[in-house]
Amino acid sequence: MKTRVARLAGSVAFAFLACARSEAAPSTSAPVVATASATASEPASTSASTTTPSASTSTSVPAPLPPHMLLVPAGSFTMGTDTGGEGDEHPAHTVTLAAFWLDKTEVTNGAWDECVAAGACRPKSASVRAEHPDFNGPNQPVSGVSWDDARGYCAWRGRRLPREAEFEKAARGTDDRRYAWGNDPPTRDRAVFSAGRTEDVGTHPSGRGPYGHDDLAGNVWEWMEDEYDPYAYRRSGAPEGVPGACAEIMAAQDELRRDYEQGFTGTNPIPTECEHAIRGGAYNYDPHGLRVTNRVHHPGKYRIPMLGVRCAKDAPRSP
Repeated sequence: MKTRVARLAGSVAFAFLACARSEAAPSTSAPVVATASATASEPASTSASTTTPSASTSTSVPAPLPPHMLLVPAGSFTMGTDTGGEGDEHPAHTVTLAAFWLDKTEVTNGAWDECVAAGACRPKSASVRAEHPDFNGPNQPVSGVSWDDARGYCAWRGRRLPREAEFEKAARGTDDRRYAWGNDPPTRDRAVFSAGRTEDVGTHPSGRGPYGHDDLAGNVWEWMEDEYDPYAYRRSGAPEGVPGACAEIMAAQDELRRDYEQGFTGTNPIPTECEHAIRGGAYNYDPHGLRVTNRVHHPGKYRIPMLGVRCAKDAPRSP
C-alpha cells in the first residue's frame, strides 16, 4: 500500500509521499555513455570510447550521445506485474520501445539555474528554497518545479520529459528486476530514502540502473510526460506504453470511485482531474515503494520539495 499526504501552504503544495508496490532481477547490460566534459552544475557521466566504423566496413557513423545522457536501447521489456503492488500496476505486459537517451542523473539545482539565468525557466519554488535551505546545493536535484516548469527546462536543453514506460525500462531493463540495481532490498548506499533531505546526484553508484543511470530510485520523484491513467495497462496502447486520453482517464477514475476501488491506486484519493505520472520515489519515501513498477501521480501545478525532473531525448533510428 502506498500513502501520500498533501499539505497546501500558501500557493505551494507540500506532499509527503509513501508507497509500497511490485516485482523484478539483475542485468549485465553495459551502459553507453556520452563523451562530453562536465559542467559544475550538471555532473558528467564516465566517458566510454566508441569505435567509428571504417568506410570499408560501413557507410554509417553512430550518432554521438548528447552530453550527460545514456542510451536505453530499442526493444521489448516487461512492464508492470501480476502480483503485489496496487491495481494500477497490473497486469504484467510486454512493451516495445524505440531507443532513447535519458539523463544520467536528475537535473541539478546548478543546471536549472543556468536555464533561469538564460531567461528560459522560472526559479524553483521560493517556499521550497526558503523552507528547505539544505536542498539548494548546486549538485543536489532541483525540486519545487511544476510539470510545465520541468517540460520547459527539458525543451530548453533540446530534450523532453520521459514517458512512464521509458522510465520503467531504464530502471528495470530486460531481466524483470525488482529495483533499479537488481533484486536485493534497498540500502543507504544504493538510494536516498527514509531521510530528511536530498543528496548530491550520482553519489550512490551501487544503486545504478541496468544502463548506468543514477538515482532512478529515491532522492526526488520525477515528472513524466504522460498523464496518469489507472487503466493504462488495459488499453489498446499498452504494448507501446501509451495511456488513454484525458476523457478516458476521467471515466476510469469515476468508475473506480463508483465501485469503491479506493485501494486501486493506493490510499491517496482517486484523482478528480487528469494528473501527471511521477516515478522513482523520493528522499522521504518508504523503501518498499522504490520498486520499479510503482506508479504515483500528482497535479501538474504541484511545486513540492520531493518532486524534480530528468530529461529524455529520442535516439536516431538505425539505418
